[in-house]
Amino acid sequence: MCSLEKRGNVWILTLAGDDAQNRLNPTLIDYLASALSRLASNATPGSVLLTTAHGKFFSNGFDLAWARSASSPAAAYDRLQSLVASLRPIIAALLSLPMPTIAAVNGHASAAGFMLAISHDYVLMRGDRGVLYMPEVDIGLPLPDYFVAVMRSKIRSPAVLRDLGLGGAKMTAAEAVKVGIVESAHDSEESTVEAAMRLGEQLARKKWVGVVYAEIRKSLYPIACDALGLTQKAIVSKI
Repeated sequence: MCSLEKRGNVWILTLAGDDAQNRLNPTLIDYLASALSRLASNATPGSVLLTTAHGKFFSNGFDLAWARSASSPAAAYDRLQSLVASLRPIIAALLSLPMPTIAAVNGHASAAGFMLAISHDYVLMRGDRGVLYMPEVDIGLPLPDYFVAVMRSKIRSPAVLRDLGLGGAKMTAAEAVKVGIVESAHDSEESTVEAAMRLGEQLARKKWVGVVYAEIRKSLYPIACDALGLTQKAIVSKI
């Protein structure tokens, strides 16, 4: 499904779903949960996570085809709700992971895929292909509460929130850089990952204490953490 490898202090998580769009179904979500649990357990000062994928898509969101293949509309609804519920701890794990996190967005990041990307500390994006997109308004689906909380935490412009959430705007890498969602845009998939690796190696040299880094991150995004059920942990300072 996916791969998790370590290069120096940088852990590289490469998404690989059942289809080329890396749609988030139970299998892929379970793998992400396992990978993030492994990273949390193996974090050391200097560890960094870099998440990416290959091809045209970073992730095109929840696997709606899987949900709709259920035996009845009620069962399809239950499947969709199970996807929404199972992604919540993935986003919570990213916001509490004891290391810096980078998303190298190689292509389209839509709906839950967009949420997965912006839950990282840094987002780098391929500029020649791909958009950030929240299509729920176009396909008649409400936004889960924690989606809204993360968007409000990561996207500070009310106008951008309106355009993404209510207008179904498709945002290019260049546009996302201008409004502060994306750190930088790059010419190709390869150059995006290379830039993300350079950033990862730079961050790794800081040798931050992971638990302190995670608690500071949580303190920066109280709205998202409250929606995700994350609480602050007391840490004894060393002075």
